[in-house]
Amino acid sequence: MAKRSSSEELINHYGLVRFRVTGFGRLLLRLISLGEVRENVMFPITMVDPTDIEPTRLSNFTQQRACLEIKTVNFGEYFEISKLIVFAKPIAKSYPG
Repeated sequence: MAKRSSSEELINHYGLVRFRVTGFGRLLLRLISLGEVRENVMFPITMVDPTDIEPTRLSNFTQQRACLEIKTVNFGEYFEISKLIVFAKPIAKSYPG
């Protein structure tokens, strides 16, 4: 496999997010592009404590870079993430032009 430098601006496809989470309430997820130009809001996760399931959410988001926002919005909701995997695959070297 070829070694890539972090300075390359590859176009990535963010396919899904999988994580181990415990807590109570609704967990809201979204992927955000640089400058918050585009976003992909994923289906929320209803958390119950304890659980033996690692939730997976599809994203189908294509950008050079992305930020994953994870939050709850109601009082008394909480979460703890012990494992987080973002499935991303480079699909192009750069944008045309």
